[in-house]
Amino acid sequence: MPQDMPPTGGYGPVQYKRNLPANGFRPAALVIGMGAIMTYGFYKLAQGTKERNELAREKMWSRIHLIPLLQAEEDRDLVRRHLADQAREKELLGENFKVYNSDRYVRPTFAVTPANVTK
Repeated sequence: MPQDMPPTGGYGPVQYKRNLPANGFRPAALVIGMGAIMTYGFYKLAQGTKERNELAREKMWSRIHLIPLLQAEEDRDLVRRHLADQAREKELLGENFKVYNSDRYVRPTFAVTPANVTK
């Protein structure tokens, strides 16, 4: 029986790779798919940011347009309180005293005080 001998051209390059079919998608297809999904996500994110900015702008302008109404309401309340205070002062003292040494109008400050003070 003849002895096994190496092949006649030598072994050549060492084969380290297995000849098996690749499972799953090719890496390029995975990268392209992932890029498409991320592009769609960034598109939706940009749309949401634009919508949020538009809603914030609308909110700001609605508040700006309400300022004159709120200021007029506050002014009416101040006039009502001032006239009531003048009437109360006239009823108690008989005449209205000038508290400040000026004819200039000074906006009053009201402090809420408790009705019943416990000691």
